[in-house]
Amino acid sequence: MPKPDALPENGYLKSLPVDKEKLASVAKIKVVIRKRPLNKKEIAKKKEDIISIEGASNFDLTEYVERHEFVFDAVLDEDVSNDEVYRETVEPVVPAIFQRTKATCFAYGQTGIGKTFTMKPLPLKASQDILRLMNHAYKNQGFQLFVSFFEIYGGKLFDLLNDRKKLLMREDGKQKVCIVGLQEYRVNDVEMIRELIEKGNATRNTGTTGANEESSRSHAILQLAIKRLVDGNESKPPRPIGKLSFIDLACSERGADTTNNDKQTRIEGAEINKSLLALKECIRALDNDQTHIPFRGSKLTEVLRDSLLVTLALS
Repeated sequence: MPKPDALPENGYLKSLPVDKEKLASVAKIKVVIRKRPLNKKEIAKKKEDIISIEGASNFDLTEYVERHEFVFDAVLDEDVSNDEVYRETVEPVVPAIFQRTKATCFAYGQTGIGKTFTMKPLPLKASQDILRLMNHAYKNQGFQLFVSFFEIYGGKLFDLLNDRKKLLMREDGKQKVCIVGLQEYRVNDVEMIRELIEKGNATRNTGTTGANEESSRSHAILQLAIKRLVDGNESKPPRPIGKLSFIDLACSERGADTTNNDKQTRIEGAEINKSLLALKECIRALDNDQTHIPFRGSKLTEVLRDSLLVTLALS
């Protein structure tokens, strides 16, 4: 793995310093659909692919002779690479993190559609770009990068980088949500971030359901936080500047796929559905510019109260 200074420039970030007009044009909420290919079971059963993509932003679903059309910010077909997914979704947001912005990228969808596969490389690519900016556009300006990784399972928080230690969520006098006990690691290179992500993923809670043998039963939240030294003083705690959160959401399931689930799995599913519903209501309120956003609907939305800016949806 090359050092950050040696990383090649990419299309969006090669024009430095950061273009503030481009940052202002980044959408508050962006929904991107990634079409998955038929899986082995579907191919074996000779299922038909009923989804076709037309143009840059249309998503067509044809069932029998009835045709339905849906429109999103972007639609990616089954042949696109994870690099292209990153360029469409996360890359435009990265420079904004240095401008006191907090943003979130979600992977949402039914179990078995490839959420974790899509999400896994995105934090690594984002950290490459963050480190590149720190070593070029913001060189010697006291910026530091920190990584944390935790999960929400059954309405409780666990630190995936600290032996799944139970965490507490508290709200301070300024109504800012704080996660007490969460370990943050200062990182200087992508390889260290890769090792931390692999460690966290290895301890994440998964289980077998009627729809998927290895279904994510928790919301996994990886955060890249930009902080800055106060007056260049290493002895003082660095000041938070911006944050980019990556959330691999727990899997949703159709009712028809849950009939064979045991009691514990059904309880997990109910908690997952509750949090996903709360997330949907928050995103709807944000999109409608409502004054009240129902963040208290679940632990997930409370934790992300300051970060709900960008949404990535998979289907």
